[in-house]
Amino acid sequence: MKVILDLCVVPIGAGVSLSSYVAACEKVLTAAGLKTALHANGTNIEGEWDQVFAAIRRCHEVVHEMGAPRIFTTIKMGTRTDRPQTMEDKTRSVQAKLGGS
Repeated sequence: MKVILDLCVVPIGAGVSLSSYVAACEKVLTAAGLKTALHANGTNIEGEWDQVFAAIRRCHEVVHEMGAPRIFTTIKMGTRTDRPQTMEDKTRSVQAKLGGS
């Protein structure tokens, strides 16, 4: 099953700057072959359910290996069975309703 997911992994007890942890997770997601879109408060991910969740697990493992004793993660996700849909499809639909391209 395909999933489009918004992921935000927050290391706790790891200091104020989190960009190195974000970069490490981005590398994990890329290595997993997932389609991603980094944004200011997380990463959108598109892919097969099992592949996406295996990568999220690996993100947790990597962040812990980097020294974060605790991690708080938020996930928002959606699935469809009526037709295929991409991240671009979703944003294009809204842009069209706004009068954009």
